[in-house]
Amino acid sequence: MKPILYASLAFLLLSLCGCSPNSAIRSVEREDLFSLEIGILEDQIALFNLEGSMGMHRASIAMRDGLFYISDGSGGKILRYNSYGDLLFMVYNEETNPSPLTLRPLVEGSLVTRWSISYPLLEPGEIAVDSRKHIYVRDRLPYEQHRFDTENMARLSNIVLHFDADGRFLYSLGREGIGGSPFPIIESIYTTINDELAVITRLPGGWDIYWYNNEGAFLFVVRLRADALPIPPDRDNVFSSLDKISIAPDSRTLFIKIDYYRDTFDESTNTRTGIEGDGSVIWLMNAEDGIFERYIEVPFFEYAYMDQNRGAISRMLYSLMGVIEGGRIFLFVPVEGGYSILIMSSYSGLSGEQHRGFIRVDEEELLFNTFDLSDNGILSGLLVNEWQVRLVWWRTDRFIGEFFQ
Repeated sequence: MKPILYASLAFLLLSLCGCSPNSAIRSVEREDLFSLEIGILEDQIALFNLEGSMGMHRASIAMRDGLFYISDGSGGKILRYNSYGDLLFMVYNEETNPSPLTLRPLVEGSLVTRWSISYPLLEPGEIAVDSRKHIYVRDRLPYEQHRFDTENMARLSNIVLHFDADGRFLYSLGREGIGGSPFPIIESIYTTINDELAVITRLPGGWDIYWYNNEGAFLFVVRLRADALPIPPDRDNVFSSLDKISIAPDSRTLFIKIDYYRDTFDESTNTRTGIEGDGSVIWLMNAEDGIFERYIEVPFFEYAYMDQNRGAISRMLYSLMGVIEGGRIFLFVPVEGGYSILIMSSYSGLSGEQHRGFIRVDEEELLFNTFDLSDNGILSGLLVNEWQVRLVWWRTDRFIGEFFQ
């Protein structure tokens, strides 16, 4: 799933830590590419009433080869833009969108450069694009087609829609493959090695990760139970919380970040006073056999602050952003003025190469933002303020190249 941080959470973290990017941490230059208005027309995103409306359907983005793909959950449409902000095509629901004014319908044999295609999208969400520029997007079935899994106590309501490079619908994907039964809640979708597709779903008791080849045929499923998350052998009396599952773009490997916590006690009375973070680990799992192969320790994000006129150091846990080619891991944490990022090699861990950077996100843009990390390490963002939607990117691929050779 693309990293998303809502305003309320961001401001809470910022107010608690009062932290700012370390002057020794290099700022990664941000490039504002184009902006869109908020609305229902073809060249707009329907992000209405964001503040105080957490139930609203959101937007998701994917960037591939300089092209931006946006799924508009409230508007019921999928849009493709180039990096200059030109709308190239739109797949849209006729019942929730007005007829396009600037796009021509795509008709077989016609010569058009900008086009529209009608498809009954309900709530398009997470989106991914493979090397063929085929589009995969999570959508919800009509309520009358929902099912209930009594074994896992989960509602089955999600499907994955597959469109070709021009936006033509090819097929819907369910658990068993093409035309299969609905998924439970889909947390994220990834295109991976050989244009295979991985679908990460959430159940009350854990996660199921479904894997398909590039023709939609079911390959295997990985089951991960919440009550059986691994704990490193050097940690005792801790409890675990799964932060995120990410998929490698160049292998059948799961990167599973788990945070560990322990109870704190008042030494004088031996009574429990709360919990504190004990650290984070990223586990690497072979998706084909479901075996954890190894793990990587993730450092804390440390920041300095004043406490009663005395300097103090506090620590926060990073969140997993994603993984790129070559096993480079991106992590992030909100700080004043944006996010601090940490890039690690999956082959070295704590003792190996780690590089920290800072990406700027203005306070007004914290109303809603979501990010996409390309296979080669370009970080793109969809940032929303009260008036517009901004598409930006940070060339973190160049940042990586300076350190990892």
